[in-house]
Amino acid sequence: MLIIGIAGGTGSGKTTVVNKIINSLPPGEVAVLPQDSYYKDSSHIPPEERSKINFDEPAAIEWTLLVDQLRQLKAGKTIQVPTYSYLTCTRQEATVEVEPRDVVIVEGILVLNDPTLREMMDVKVFVDADADDRLIRVIARDCVERGRTPMTVINRYQDVLKPMHSMYIEPSKRYADLIVPQGGNNKVAVNLLTDYIEARLRKAKLSGGGCKCDAKE
Repeated sequence: MLIIGIAGGTGSGKTTVVNKIINSLPPGEVAVLPQDSYYKDSSHIPPEERSKINFDEPAAIEWTLLVDQLRQLKAGKTIQVPTYSYLTCTRQEATVEVEPRDVVIVEGILVLNDPTLREMMDVKVFVDADADDRLIRVIARDCVERGRTPMTVINRYQDVLKPMHSMYIEPSKRYADLIVPQGGNNKVAVNLLTDYIEARLRKAKLSGGGCKCDAKE
């Protein structure tokens, strides 16, 4: 199993990179664990207070659950990934079944911040993008998917996203094995990454057994 961590600021193009990796490989070879699925449950907090939750700091994530489920996948076990609603800011009852695959992608803005999680990754990727481009994508996404107004998104960007990016996300770039500038639009960097993944999978299959990878070899 090849475990890939893909981090980067909100709206940087991480999802685009993930989809290009998935589309470059045969169907069924990639499983994705989104960091957003592991936000701590906030159902015990009054609804009017939930909108004030800071989702862009490491304390918002249940890292122990993410690490435990990743270990289960690595051990060949099927897991039940939690789901989270941004509309209610609560964890949902429904889960998503994820089976072990040759490639497991752990994706999210903060996935390079947790040292235990980093140690489990064979390849660490940071998707970089201009701040203005990220803001435009965030406005478009949050207005459509999360029912927010443009002004609400801009205020949250200034008050939360921007300072948290500077404090936690940008510094995690130093842990990356590969930095992808210009987000998912950087075809050269994305192709290099997918070519590397395909080469590692071919090598593992030729040697027989699962993919036991060391990205630094």
